[in-house]
This record gives sequence, structure tokens and C-alpha cells, in this order.
Amino acid sequence: MSKLPPSLDSMLAAWNESDPSRIRGHLDAALSPDVVFADPDNYVVGIDAFEAMVHKFRADIENPKAERTSGFNVHNNRYRYNWLVSSGDTPLMPGMDVTEIDDNGKVVRVDGFFGDIPELGASK
Repeated sequence: MSKLPPSLDSMLAAWNESDPSRIRGHLDAALSPDVVFADPDNYVVGIDAFEAMVHKFRADIENPKAERTSGFNVHNNRYRYNWLVSSGDTPLMPGMDVTEIDDNGKVVRVDGFFGDIPELGASK
């Protein structure tokens, strides 16, 4: 059975870090220097841009919480898992990420999708 790489836990910890001065430490532990993050609202390249995105996320949502809500699939250094963003105990947005890591275990790309996968014949 595969284990989730520590970099994915560090990346999640950055989203949940309440001390703004500690966010960068989590990201440095998790991300490759040229990381790409893409979701319906963001497309950023590099750790600095990723960090700015996390700070904005934390500023825009009251008492933000991000959590994985599923196990994961893995192949060829790519991990797929579900997540949920909440404001305190109020769920705001479920979604799914496909995250690629390099051979050193650092995140090189995150492709995020919001909501549930549409039914056959529908698209979002």
C-alpha cells in the first residue's frame, strides 16, 4: 500500500496555518521552486505566488479550514484525493485535486477542481 508523501501534509498545513509567519515554512517543505497551481480561480507559478494565494485564501474566509475527505489514488507520482474547504464548521466547497510530486517528494503541480464531478452528459 502506498503512503501519502509528507509534502502533501505540509502543503495542507500551509492552508490551515493561523500564524501568517509560519505559512512559508510549510510551503518550503512541500513545494518545488517552480510549482504550478491551477484551479478554476487561480493559476500561479512558484512558491512566492503560491504563498500569496494561501494568504489571500486565509484573509477571504473567516476561520478557514481545508481538509482531505478521502483516501487517495496514486500512479506515476500523481495523487488524486477529495477535499473540503469550510468556514469553521460550515462547509463551503468540496473538490478534488490531482497533485504531482517529483522524485524528491516535492509537489510540482496541483490541478484542483471545485464541486462534485458532474453526471454523465453534463459539464461544468
